[in-house]
Amino acid sequence: MQPPDRITTTMTQTRRSEQRPGRRAQPSEGRVERYEPTRIEAKWQERWERDGLYHVRDDDPRPKFYFLTMYPYPSGDLHTGHWYAETPADTKARFLRMKGHNVLFPYGFDAFGLPAENAAIRNQIHPFRWTMANIETMRQQAKRMGTMFDWSREVITCLPEYYKWNQWFFLQMYKRGLAYRQKAAVDWCPSCNTTLAREQVWGEDRHCERCGTPVTKRDLEQWFFRITAYAEELLSFEGLDWPEPVKHMQTNWIGRSEGATIAFGTDAGEPIEVFTTRPDTIYGVTFMVLAPEHELVEKLTTPERRAEVEAYVERARRETEIERTAVDKAKTGVFIGSHCTNPYSGERVSVYVGDYVLATYGTGAVMGVPAHDQRDFEFARQYGLPIPVVIAAPGWDGSELEAAYTEPGTMVNSGPFDGTPSEEGKQAVVRYGEERGFARATVTYRLRDWLIGRQRYWGTPIPIIYCPKCGTVPVPEEDLPVLLPEDAEFLPTGESPLKFHAGFLNVKCPQCGEDAQRETDTIDTFVDSSWYQYRYLSPHYDEGPFDPSKRDWLPVHQYTGGIEHATMHLMYFRFFTKAMRDLGLVDFDEPAIRLFNQGLILGPDGEKMSKSRGNVVNPDDYVSTLGADTFRCYLMFIGPWSEGGPYRPEGIEGISRWLNRVWSLALEPPVFRSSDEAATRELERQRHHTIKAVSDDLDGFRFNTMLARLMEYTNYLGRVREAGSVGRTAWAEAVEALLLLVAPSAPHIAEELWERTGRPYSVHTQAWPAWDEALARAETYTLVVQVNGKLRDRIEVPADISEAQARELALASPKVRAHTEGRAVERVFFVPRRLVNVVVR
Repeated sequence: MQPPDRITTTMTQTRRSEQRPGRRAQPSEGRVERYEPTRIEAKWQERWERDGLYHVRDDDPRPKFYFLTMYPYPSGDLHTGHWYAETPADTKARFLRMKGHNVLFPYGFDAFGLPAENAAIRNQIHPFRWTMANIETMRQQAKRMGTMFDWSREVITCLPEYYKWNQWFFLQMYKRGLAYRQKAAVDWCPSCNTTLAREQVWGEDRHCERCGTPVTKRDLEQWFFRITAYAEELLSFEGLDWPEPVKHMQTNWIGRSEGATIAFGTDAGEPIEVFTTRPDTIYGVTFMVLAPEHELVEKLTTPERRAEVEAYVERARRETEIERTAVDKAKTGVFIGSHCTNPYSGERVSVYVGDYVLATYGTGAVMGVPAHDQRDFEFARQYGLPIPVVIAAPGWDGSELEAAYTEPGTMVNSGPFDGTPSEEGKQAVVRYGEERGFARATVTYRLRDWLIGRQRYWGTPIPIIYCPKCGTVPVPEEDLPVLLPEDAEFLPTGESPLKFHAGFLNVKCPQCGEDAQRETDTIDTFVDSSWYQYRYLSPHYDEGPFDPSKRDWLPVHQYTGGIEHATMHLMYFRFFTKAMRDLGLVDFDEPAIRLFNQGLILGPDGEKMSKSRGNVVNPDDYVSTLGADTFRCYLMFIGPWSEGGPYRPEGIEGISRWLNRVWSLALEPPVFRSSDEAATRELERQRHHTIKAVSDDLDGFRFNTMLARLMEYTNYLGRVREAGSVGRTAWAEAVEALLLLVAPSAPHIAEELWERTGRPYSVHTQAWPAWDEALARAETYTLVVQVNGKLRDRIEVPADISEAQARELALASPKVRAHTEGRAVERVFFVPRRLVNVVVR
């Protein structure tokens, strides 16, 4: 082993003396080179990149492990939120690599989207230039983190080599009926003359972020992916090790309901179809409510009611669906002047338009049964509508209800079904309607098809051509990619420049050769992130979305990211894999076997970090002074990764001091005196115990407790070094274990110390240290035994001793029995890892 480089520095000696008051400085302390994180981190980052240390080989014989963390949007800088998401994931990926896996840990950029287009308009810069400049900045920042990303597999979704395959997937979906076009309500700015994404609609008054004009709803032809075709399959999580809250949120989002679809006749000839989960209440319908967007509203509204109805519809279309369906919002409606007929009872009921009904859920119409739905009950009272009871509670005497009765009961006032238990009546009512042609058993879902069209420039062009002769024509696959024009002119109105770019818009029909026009909508950027994990396998492959010879990496073994993506990205992520399976591209059902959700890092004020609040913490400020390793470890130490928490700047100094102690321990061995066998044995036990504890914590994503254990171990080694009573070999093994255990969390200092202590490059290619289970379990402590609060004995006991065992040992101690014999034991108090107090009288 080669000795470490040493220089004389009184500053180091002074600093250590200040950190450990009362400790006598060792003679060698003033000669160890000072820990300078910024210098050593730059050195190793350059070396790792030059050596291709993290380049992942597909033919590596070690078992493959695909570890994926959600990629960022190139907003300009990697902020603390990125660090909080990515450095713990990097630590776990490094740990898995040292445990013997061939770990694929890739990185890329979700590079299409609204912010780049807004920046182009605001700064008169092309979004490609803005995006790629940000990517270069963020790429260098990610390297400064010390991550083990394999940059040879980088994915950038705004490059044609990537978005070509978005278009290819669109065409495959189109061929199989999973991509279709129909009218849909969208947010519309009448001033900018354009559709707005949700992100562009601001404030409680829902105004356009660009011009401040109030936003309205407008029906436009839109492109959709038929995700509802997989609704039933998406409800199954078999084989998925995903957090229960995510499964619960997705299940609720899909919203499976069993019931019946029933047709109510109208004077216009077209029936109103309603879906209900309570067909047993069909005889209690006293009104019908249509969504403001329902196509029959206009047809059924009578002339004398039209002005009021149109005003109500306009107000309703300015509200979000969340506002319209809020539980605490009173149901409102406007009578449209028409009636429909209940096919079971033959009774005519009034038809209303109501904002709490959504066109996108069920059929866009609901039947009002006020006696058996509380909100219908309140609506009926408000508008003076009848409230007939058709499900009788046990003991009901026929009196009027003071509130809706929603529990099971017996059907009454229900024609041929009187006396039928309501649960049985559900099926009986449906069968009756099916036999007569006005009802059918139905399963419906709250999940809606995925609207993928965006009236924006900065996205994947939809590969569709509209021909006056041939109609809607898909672009031939051999003509992909349909490229975004680089000379697009961004208008101050915010409209997509593709509408006005003649070179892009005008094209020959690939079927008949006549003049035609391209689709000018672009694809939702959630499509980019629905399959990006496959592209990492072969980012430059040009014969398909990914090289099928690399499928043995799949599916992703571990995915990490925020729970806020549960019902959008993670739903689309699953849908795409199922669609790819049906296309024959993969032979499995789910994109990722395991998912871990990290929490959210908050600003020092406890609020979500944002520039507007002024509470953003810039990682670069710390990396340039204390180093990336310190910032990495601090973010992991602030609390459980799954919970997140506020950034407390004062805590980072403690991490910096700890890494300085690691530096000192590795480079300053004890002054070895006579070797004490018991001390050496205890050092070995502590080493094995720490290895096991750190390994268990890393397996469980418990980064904060993992670091706490390393700090305890470091403090213990400091005491051992002072005593100098252990063997040289045992000390060397203890320090080697420390460096290996620190390597995933603080990769730079571990690499530097590994080299300085004469070990072969690189610490990150070493095997994770093994432990002996017996030694790891053998931790003991001294149990203090008191009688009536007075010390009577000290007993060495296992650290995991139970209260019953501790009580038994204490009462059996001869020293204790001398004070308890002949006296009554009233109570025995047990304080884990400290004492037993026997109370006698």
